Amino acid sequence: MDEAVVLYPSPTIGHLISLVELGKHLLTHQPSLSIHVLMPTEPYSAGKMDTYVSSISGTFPSIKFHHLPTVTLSTTSATHHETFIFEALRLSKPLVHEQLLSISKNYTICGIIIDFLATSALSLATEELNIPAYIYITSCASFLASYLYLPTLHQKTTKSFRDIKEFHDIPGLPPIHGTDMVKPFLDREDDAYINFLDFAIQTPEAKGIIINTFELLESKVIRTISDGLCVPNNRTPPLFCVGPLILAEGQRAGGGSKSSSDDAVPDECITWLDSQPSQSVVFLCFGSLGLFTKEQLREIAIGLEKSGQRFLWVVRNPPANDLSVAIKAQRDPDLDSLLPDAKAAMDEGGSSYTAFSKLIESWKHGK
Repeated sequence: MDEAVVLYPSPTIGHLISLVELGKHLLTHQPSLSIHVLMPTEPYSAGKMDTYVSSISGTFPSIKFHHLPTVTLSTTSATHHETFIFEALRLSKPLVHEQLLSISKNYTICGIIIDFLATSALSLATEELNIPAYIYITSCASFLASYLYLPTLHQKTTKSFRDIKEFHDIPGLPPIHGTDMVKPFLDREDDAYINFLDFAIQTPEAKGIIINTFELLESKVIRTISDGLCVPNNRTPPLFCVGPLILAEGQRAGGGSKSSSDDAVPDECITWLDSQPSQSVVFLCFGSLGLFTKEQLREIAIGLEKSGQRFLWVVRNPPANDLSVAIKAQRDPDLDSLLPDAKAAMDEGGSSYTAFSKLIESWKHGK
């Protein structure tokens, strides 16, 4: 039978795109492969999944998408959006099992690459189905170091990080203040923290860890992880640095080639970037779910103004009080309303544009 690789992303557009780009690279090295992407239920709408999937399906026949049946979440409110993701993926575990069995009837599955947010499926692949499983880290190696070291930090204290005023020494990283840990790590009683801790404990059981970075960018921390310092009481799987994996040319916003729609990058954005000196532009982008309050946005704007640096800033609407509303796709922000005092400074000293998916081409051309 033909060989296949299964990709299992979490249900967010950014993670899906990153894994699909990895699938494209696998096809470049081994065109005979069949790539199968398992699509779990979206617990919220934060990106254009359907249009992106349709675009890839029409362009890459070797990449096949399998939409898992819808699952119903037990809750509609949580402190962190990751909680919804974990719940959806946990409920999808039996469905993943069925889909893998179905694929294996026609293909030899030589490996499954699992988004680190979907680590709940790791034991299913390795123990129940005996499929080589790799964990995929969409973020950088610095995050991976703190993630792998989380169980060690957890054992050193009974306090939540939000209540610890001291700095933590994480191998390969500068000292990190307890309150500066990523938000889902701050409260050890929160469901998001409990899941991340459990997944970090399971990760050493993977056949390997694939990271969306490259060694020259993070050589020190990658060497530290590879030497086993972040997992002192267990094995560290082999690391594979495959980044940067970003949206391919002509695939932004799930569409095809350049377009005149609202999703297209405006010509003035590219023109402005091309007119700037080399390596002079600061790019601010915090992901498709990176949200800041109105007050935080204003502080960022003030900092940019005081820095005197040219910048390109992806601004999203501030979150609503209700997280279930905040994580849904939002309209483009009104900069005049959000940043009335900083608008003039931005017009003079930088460029601000308003949707994450619209900036991929700007990023690639703005270096």
